[in-house]
Amino acid sequence: MREAILWEKLTDSAVRCHICQWRCVIRPQKFGLCQVRQNVDSVLQILNYAEVSSVAVDPIEKKPLFHFHPTTLAFSIGGWGCNFHCRHCQNWHISCEVPWKEKHGSQQISPEASIELAKRYGCEGIAWTYNEPGIWLEYTLDAAKIAKAEGLYTVYVTNGYSTPEALDAMGPYLDAWRVDVKGFSDSFYRQLAKISRWRGILEVAERAHEKWGMHIEVVTNIIPTMNDDDEQLEGIATWIRDRLGELTPWHVTRFYPQHNLQHIPPTPISTIERAYDIGKRVGLRFVYVGNLHGHDGENTTCYSCGRMVVKRVGYQAELVGLDGSKCRFCGAELNFRTAAEQKQK
Repeated sequence: MREAILWEKLTDSAVRCHICQWRCVIRPQKFGLCQVRQNVDSVLQILNYAEVSSVAVDPIEKKPLFHFHPTTLAFSIGGWGCNFHCRHCQNWHISCEVPWKEKHGSQQISPEASIELAKRYGCEGIAWTYNEPGIWLEYTLDAAKIAKAEGLYTVYVTNGYSTPEALDAMGPYLDAWRVDVKGFSDSFYRQLAKISRWRGILEVAERAHEKWGMHIEVVTNIIPTMNDDDEQLEGIATWIRDRLGELTPWHVTRFYPQHNLQHIPPTPISTIERAYDIGKRVGLRFVYVGNLHGHDGENTTCYSCGRMVVKRVGYQAELVGLDGSKCRFCGAELNFRTAAEQKQK
């Protein structure tokens, strides 16, 4: 254990955590909702520092990030626990089960070792993923500082529920904020994950964009009967256009039965294509379909000249018309961050 950052002492030996928007009040010897922060003698301690559940070398496209260092490899590393308990979680065995460490075991990888591993395996960056990286703040912050010093890019694959304070701690060291916007209604977030203040996710994503200049891509996993209505889909697309910009990629991905939603069938392809059309109609330049390998909606087409600039099949990408962040054929700005630009920085 080690002392957490971003917390305060309250009366009666309680503490309040300021890592995520739950801002849990934790009584002595009790845990926060994420199950990785504990009040020990009126000090908030973290239990998950350098405790790793999952490690892989992934194409950056798998995150998915389509406009960020395309064709590169990201050292992908995950921890334990989550501040959401989504009914359809595909990684529920590392995010939702308690006690996590006793049931599944854990390996320790220091921040320094994680960066060494990333370099050893030819990765150009590191992504904290698989579970919610925001509850791993102390560890990811230490690793991100080293990564930036070594010239590696840094990525959060996140549910976006971090506090503004937590975002600002990572801000100088984090390049990409790949955020889930799971739906666009109070009833949906309550039904899926018992979240009531979900609009804070939008506010923090806007802060990541406006204050820190992070690269943002948004993912919505479309679940039949839950968030597949036109009102929610139009709401998400309109928010992206108005607050993040029309060049921000939106990934609409196909749901497959997982965890506690195994009674719901996979999303019809027609629903994914309808969501794609809604995004385009609202004015988003880049809408992508996910979990439909080989679909034309995986490719990047220049909105100005209509030429294909990136061809994708699953997680494999081929750059056929990209010149930095622009279309090689007509010069239109496409909002890409490339490896060449990273090296210049």
